Amino acid sequence: MENTVKISAADVKKLRETTGAGMMDCKNALVEAEGNFDKAIEVLRKKGQKVAAKRADRESTEGVAITKINDNNTVGVAIVLACETDFVAKNDSFKALAEEFVNIAINHTNKEDFLNADFNGISVAEKLIEQTGVIGEKIDITAFERLEAPYVGAYTHIDKIAAIVGLDKAIDKADELTKDLAMQVASMGATTLSYKDFDPAFVASETEARIAVIEKDNIELGRLGKTLKNVPQYISMAQLTPEVLAKAEEAAKAELKAEGKPEQIWDKILPGKMDRFISDNTTLDQEQCLLDQNFIKNEKESVADYVKTYGDVAVKGFVRVTLG
Repeated sequence: MENTVKISAADVKKLRETTGAGMMDCKNALVEAEGNFDKAIEVLRKKGQKVAAKRADRESTEGVAITKINDNNTVGVAIVLACETDFVAKNDSFKALAEEFVNIAINHTNKEDFLNADFNGISVAEKLIEQTGVIGEKIDITAFERLEAPYVGAYTHIDKIAAIVGLDKAIDKADELTKDLAMQVASMGATTLSYKDFDPAFVASETEARIAVIEKDNIELGRLGKTLKNVPQYISMAQLTPEVLAKAEEAAKAELKAEGKPEQIWDKILPGKMDRFISDNTTLDQEQCLLDQNFIKNEKESVADYVKTYGDVAVKGFVRVTLG
């Protein structure tokens, strides 16, 4: 008569707590391993490797974006633990796994080191494969960003977008300022701090491309008898030299004169016209430059102006991660 190893409920529970696998998967692994706990873990990992291989070409566009800030607010890390479906992403155990990963990520400076880091005796990369078998979906770390600064703070939007902002010094209410700025980054998707960071060649090529798109749209709008879009001459403050601004002011004065506006009231009208000229000709800055964007909590002021309300402090940098 064939001997069978008795698998206790306690053994199954222990294996489940260690790996996160389902009860039946744990029991079957222990049976296959003849009750040997370490071999049972290996059985589950091999299953994970098989599932991972089968699902390697799947898109993991759902998941959890999460941040971690160290105790003295000088280092922050943001990662995305991605999966295939929203159903898995919303699962509490998946969110708990993301939390475990980000607690490890905070101690590493790049994604490669993080993936090679220890996770209870195996690497983070191996844990991802193991959990692919447990969950039955491809899971992966699709984003890893780290920021160091004298003070860092973060904001996460419904587990989908996470941002970290660093200041050049710790100030009173730094937590409030960095949260607002990180919310701005998460919402508006800035890619750089200021228009001063742009390469002139990039601005030139982007200007040409945008003007071409608008002119093409205007052909269709004209055919339909609709109002044509304004074709900007410029798209960034980087292009608005003192000479360009002086020319724009002269053009505005000529316009006021043609409209018959008394010269003594021009000083009241010109600032608004110049603000409009700058706004119409800095669309790239407003899209991509954090400090040059309109502040989401008060669109009448720029982010740079909002930062100034906190005194002598500057934004040192920011990072952003998102699903997909």
